[in-house]
Amino acid sequence: MKKQFAVIGLGRFGGSICKSLSDQGMDVLAIDNNEDRVNEYKTIVTHAVVADSTDEKALKSVGIRNFEHVIVAIGDNIQASILTTLILEEMGIKHITVKAQNDYHEKVLSKIGADRIVHPERDMGTRIAHHIVSKNVLDYLELSDEYSIVELIAGYKIHGKTLIDLDIRANYGCNIMAVKRGKEIHVSPKPDKEVRRGDILIIIGADQDIQRLEKGILDVD
Repeated sequence: MKKQFAVIGLGRFGGSICKSLSDQGMDVLAIDNNEDRVNEYKTIVTHAVVADSTDEKALKSVGIRNFEHVIVAIGDNIQASILTTLILEEMGIKHITVKAQNDYHEKVLSKIGADRIVHPERDMGTRIAHHIVSKNVLDYLELSDEYSIVELIAGYKIHGKTLIDLDIRANYGCNIMAVKRGKEIHVSPKPDKEVRRGDILIIIGADQDIQRLEKGILDVD
């Protein structure tokens, strides 16, 4: 059975989510108060409607209660974002994901019942910064204020060494979740797995430990 999602707000962020979910075969209801934006997504999503998400009657009329997961991707109107989230929470929507504009916005959203709060601009900035600073960082995902998942490209420094040789958990307090080599991916790799230059190591750990790991095992320019 297909999962059903509703996306409120069809700016760049909301529109991108709509396209991605639709590409994955999900049923998507796209909502915006701008008719031009709605028309743009009519051929992409399952349903696209013009509605004011701060109007409870309008949300009920489009059947929002039938959706287990609603993404509030409203752009610069923080008041509309907060009011929409509050209405969805009072309606009993199971999963509510909301785009936050700043830390204050996030605090309010947390208090009124948002299940997940995302900062797309901030998160993307963080990922780009990590990529710029180190040529070995392929991708970076912040899990919390202290923990992250990072994709590191193995270089000459660790080429030919096994995971036992590196002993990353003991030496740096991080865990290797998987090793990618070309199209192959080895999840929970065995200790005798040999690392080759160009392999991608998917590592989870505290930010300070990951930084020590980068300095300890990666090639230096």
